[in-house]
Amino acid sequence: MWAALLGCLLFQNIAEAQYAPYFQNYDLSQYNAGNQNWGISKASDGRLYVANNKGLLEYDSFRWTLSTLPNKTTIRSVLAIDTKIYTGSYEEFGFWERSKFGQLKYTSLSENLNPKEFLSEEFWQIIKIEDAIIFRSFLNIYIYKDGEIKKATPPSTVLSCDVIDGTLYISTLKNGIFTFDDGELIPFIDHKDLVEAKIISITKKKEQLFITTSLQGIFIYENGVLSPFKAEICTIIKEQQLNAFSEMGNGNMIFGTIKNGIYITNSKGKLLFHIHKENGLINNTVLSQYVDDDNQLWLGLDNGLASADLSSPYLFYNDVSGNLGAVYDVIQYKNTVYIGSNTGLYYLDADNILQFIDGSQGQVWDLKEIEGDLFCGHNNGTYLVKDKQLELISSHTGGWVIKKVIGTPRTYIQGTYAGLVRFKKESTGWTVKHLGQTTIPSRFLVFEDAYTAWVAHAYKGFYKVKFNSSYDSILEIKNYEKKGLWSPYNVRVYELKNDICIKTNEGWQKYEPLLDTIVSYPLLNKSFGKNSYIISENDISTLAVKNKNTINFKTFPDDGFKASLGDKYFKQRLIVGYENISQLSDSIYALSLNNGFMLFDKTLNSQSSALHEPYFESILINKQRIAIDSVTTVELKNNFQTFSISLTSPKSKDHYFEYAVRSTDSMHWYKIENDRLEVSNINYGDHEFLFRTSNHLGKASTSRRLMVKVLPPWYRSTPGYVLFGVLLVLTSVVFYILHRKKIDKEQRLLHLRFEEEQKEVLKEKSIENERRIVELKNESLKNEVKLKSKQLANTAMSLVKKNEILLELKKELLVHKNSFENYYSYKNLIKKIDTSISHKDEWKVFEYNFNQVHEEFFHQLKHKHPELNAKDLRICAYIKMNLSTKEIAPLLNISIRGVETQRYRLKGKLALDSDKNLTDYLLNFK
Repeated sequence: MWAALLGCLLFQNIAEAQYAPYFQNYDLSQYNAGNQNWGISKASDGRLYVANNKGLLEYDSFRWTLSTLPNKTTIRSVLAIDTKIYTGSYEEFGFWERSKFGQLKYTSLSENLNPKEFLSEEFWQIIKIEDAIIFRSFLNIYIYKDGEIKKATPPSTVLSCDVIDGTLYISTLKNGIFTFDDGELIPFIDHKDLVEAKIISITKKKEQLFITTSLQGIFIYENGVLSPFKAEICTIIKEQQLNAFSEMGNGNMIFGTIKNGIYITNSKGKLLFHIHKENGLINNTVLSQYVDDDNQLWLGLDNGLASADLSSPYLFYNDVSGNLGAVYDVIQYKNTVYIGSNTGLYYLDADNILQFIDGSQGQVWDLKEIEGDLFCGHNNGTYLVKDKQLELISSHTGGWVIKKVIGTPRTYIQGTYAGLVRFKKESTGWTVKHLGQTTIPSRFLVFEDAYTAWVAHAYKGFYKVKFNSSYDSILEIKNYEKKGLWSPYNVRVYELKNDICIKTNEGWQKYEPLLDTIVSYPLLNKSFGKNSYIISENDISTLAVKNKNTINFKTFPDDGFKASLGDKYFKQRLIVGYENISQLSDSIYALSLNNGFMLFDKTLNSQSSALHEPYFESILINKQRIAIDSVTTVELKNNFQTFSISLTSPKSKDHYFEYAVRSTDSMHWYKIENDRLEVSNINYGDHEFLFRTSNHLGKASTSRRLMVKVLPPWYRSTPGYVLFGVLLVLTSVVFYILHRKKIDKEQRLLHLRFEEEQKEVLKEKSIENERRIVELKNESLKNEVKLKSKQLANTAMSLVKKNEILLELKKELLVHKNSFENYYSYKNLIKKIDTSISHKDEWKVFEYNFNQVHEEFFHQLKHKHPELNAKDLRICAYIKMNLSTKEIAPLLNISIRGVETQRYRLKGKLALDSDKNLTDYLLNFK
């Protein structure tokens, strides 16, 4: 298979190239253990076991798990027999078995031996011969058989043990090779070339023994004769220090070295591949290696792990230096491979060493052989490649794509950053003309007929272009964005079996010439998928269709499936949006990648390894493991918090897991992320879970069944119902008692409330009566005050009237003064009148009554205005009675003018402003 790939590329010295089968590195961050890996073995169930610095490392194709020895020492050797795992360590060897919970448990075989017998011994190798297990240290070999351990001690350092045709061969450092039979060491080869030679392995090739050494090369032993094996690999392993050897079923050999990775040769020692750091291996020091039944090579390295798929039909060119960059196109031209990348144009020389072509710096878009010439579409323009040098023939930048004109010899149209360019080969060379009627960035271009082409804009737009008969001008450019195109963005156009097929963001369409419009293309949407697009055009009989995680090769239009590339081969290495597959020969193709490319034979059918039914790695209920041996049913309490199922299928490759819950209506399969299903929020009852292993090709294994029984909540169980009934009766009784107590309490409260209400009513009535009494008293007082006021007023008026009469009499007397004969009588009469007018007793009575009506008036007025005299207080009282000046005058026995004078003086004593009214002030004074 590899020979076919390499032969088609005409490589003469493949060993010097960077080509290698697909391999994958595993660093410490992935497997979470120690850096050094001393031994590798695989169990019958497909699990891989690695002897690691920190313990026993296990890999089931999904997860890495580390198990440690009780003494935490480094494990130096491992051997899996069926599902029992034997390991050797420092002063310790034994085996591991899986418990009913799915975890590895260690059993020591050496604990019953006398520790002094194997003091400071480390066990570097474990092999099986018939029904015995051999544990090898540098000093002794220990044979474990039928539960007993026996020891054999060779005469010098033990280097290796090998079983050939039921015979155990023991290689020593100074005494050659022994065989071991019935507990006895028998010298077999004691040749000077093997003395002091570190023998790595002894295998059988036909009738010969094939003996590899670390630094002395390889020897053949046949018919008692030891001779060197003559092949180019011998010199290499002497220089690079051989440390591990394996042979594949087809006779190919694998040499693991200390200094420079691994070398893969054919059965005659002819070098096929060299996998090392320069083409991507994580570490060059090989401590151990293992080839399983599927030709999967595992490497235990000094710093990490790696695996190589030796059965894969794919080869990779890797440039780990980063100089090459992102590859956009690969072509084989005149027995030389040219590589166009974002950093320039490269070729592989006679020794398959990557060489840069001067002047090609920048983005290379397209490499194509046209009319015997090699065209290079470049960011700077278009070049011819001659004798590994560049000749610029077009300065129109960005040569994306170039297509031959249908039916017209030696004429081509190229799509560039700034429109379309015509190339025509004349007898004198190539002529170039820019078709200036358009500057559309034309990334995709196909011809419908001799004079009609379709152009997809690099970012947005889709156009139909018509040329004249000489292709030196464009007659018409028609935009089809409004002609049924689902989306004008990221349009790609292809010609498939005379149909113009268009891929947009929304799916596949095609041009319908009768309607001059773009319509849906259900055939491609169903066959390819709405989110897929074609990444190869050289061979339309088999199309490379890029989907999300795969590249599928399909025949068209019969929709036949030929092969598929899973994303494990190109994960994170494809140039998204610019994926490209180049045809290098009739059947060999190259897929462009970041920092390299992948070779494959498209005539090969897709190889899909068998998918095996998954089984349970662990089942956890509320983070507690349960027994999983022969488990078919799991019972969960209704109040469970977490329930998780971990699956494994170590023998399956490139797979994932799915689950379904069987129901009467339908059953849908759901993908499980990674390998663990977390279950929550399921109703009580019986649930039938199904699990299967699937892959990206749509294949699936048989399913494994697990019944999950969720118990009902306690209140829906029989004890719950009984308890519920008892509680119901008790509740009823308690309710009745409480209800009666409540009623009694309420009656007491009602009685108390009634009494309180009666008291409140009586209290309110008493308050109302008292209030009424107060009102009556107040009313009586008001009436009394009113009466006294009236009496006071009457008194005042009486005094006024009396004084007025007296004053009138006095006036009359004064008029008739001379009529009196006796002047003394006259004076006496006048005196009596004046006394009567200013009678003090009458004032006291008036003052008393006035105080009864106007309480504390004089006291308050005197307190506020201490400068007032008795006469002032008297005038204030009269004014308070609202008597006029005229009415006050007779009471004071003065004139009206005198009263006004007194009022004026009084206003001054009261300190009233001129605008203040004296009457108002006294009327409102309290």
